[in-house]
Amino acid sequence: MADIEDTHFETGDSGASATFPMQCSALRKNGFVMLKSRPCKIVEMSTSKTGKHGHAKVHLVGIDIFTGKKYEDICPSTHNMDVPHVKREDYQLTDISDDGYLCLMADNGDLREDLKVPEGEVGAQLRAEYDAGKDILCTVLKSCGEEVVIAVKTNTALDK
Repeated sequence: MADIEDTHFETGDSGASATFPMQCSALRKNGFVMLKSRPCKIVEMSTSKTGKHGHAKVHLVGIDIFTGKKYEDICPSTHNMDVPHVKREDYQLTDISDDGYLCLMADNGDLREDLKVPEGEVGAQLRAEYDAGKDILCTVLKSCGEEVVIAVKTNTALDK
């Protein structure tokens, strides 16, 4: 048996899975599902009737919650599909660094500076409102080890 001194645990996590199984027939529109190993939001769903010997099949169309790419899949309604654990958090924007990273503050006062300004119109809106001096809340979606800012809104709580 190896010596205990030889084992190194540089990093450790809880070992919890990023997904959980759910029966295909239990999935619903606007829910989340893993399609082609990507976390997607279900935008369209249809069920076909059973064949002579077969199962009812569920046709799923989903949009990747991080890239916006469309994915499709067909699976028997009795089979299980992976559903990602999706966490949504609001952060207050405190600063945008010169290299395009956001400085975000959580409700408990913790700061994080590991998220980039998102691409596309969300990023453009975020920069425009920040440059205008508005107080901004950023909604961050976290799933499968990825995080991205999906929405920005003006913080109205300070006006009261």
